[in-house]
Amino acid sequence: MDGFASLKRFIEHTLAIRCSNYKEDYIRRRLLSRMRSTGTESYEDYLAYLRSNPGELENLRNALTINVTEFFRDTDVYDSMKKDLLPALFNQRKRLRIWCAGCSTGEEPYSLAMILADMRLQNPEISAQIFATDIDTVVLAKAQEGVYTPKAMVKLSETQIRRHFTRLPEGNYQVKPNLKELIRFRPHDLMSGAPVSRWLDLIICRNVTIYFNEQQKNELVKMFHGALVSGGFYIMGKTEYLGRQVEDLFTAHNSLQKIYVKKE
Repeated sequence: MDGFASLKRFIEHTLAIRCSNYKEDYIRRRLLSRMRSTGTESYEDYLAYLRSNPGELENLRNALTINVTEFFRDTDVYDSMKKDLLPALFNQRKRLRIWCAGCSTGEEPYSLAMILADMRLQNPEISAQIFATDIDTVVLAKAQEGVYTPKAMVKLSETQIRRHFTRLPEGNYQVKPNLKELIRFRPHDLMSGAPVSRWLDLIICRNVTIYFNEQQKNELVKMFHGALVSGGFYIMGKTEYLGRQVEDLFTAHNSLQKIYVKKE
């Protein structure tokens, strides 16, 4: 077995990350990044380094499960949800079920929760349950804590910060309990083949599948389709696309913003 194969096997056994779900060149790029940081020159050397330096395991996990996120990332997508998707869904039912898949440190589900909390001020009869999941339990714990630095808050208005956050003595910001109560954070592996729940009205999985191979992307889309109610929405990242095998499962609602509607 060559060094790369041995390293992948070690990662799958130790970190429970299935390398086969990702593009091989992506795995190699992330490994080379960590090898440069640790001064190791070969896959064999890096594997030996991992075995003698357990602290590096967390750095490797973070490198493989990249968690790039921010509040209201791609503002136009959130504007569409606020003005179009959510009102249309609330016209059908008063309580929505939403899944934020690959939620990272929580900015995405909290952004959605802010919109929903503001909508409830106008119509107290409506409510929603957001399931926010990620395979990385470290970032999930940060999301559940809901504490953010001033740098993370730059895209939020003063009104949003005042309404939805409490300023902590050290200068960071804590999400208020009324926002947290809309969200259930759970560990979940998107490649498990099982959705976090059924009868979902909206699934948001943005900038996650770009790291998956084609087969895994297709399986994921099929799983999302099965978990959505009739007429439910699926939102993907702007650089992502529906593969040919699964493009007939959805109709484009807004192709520019990658918002799709489930077809029966």
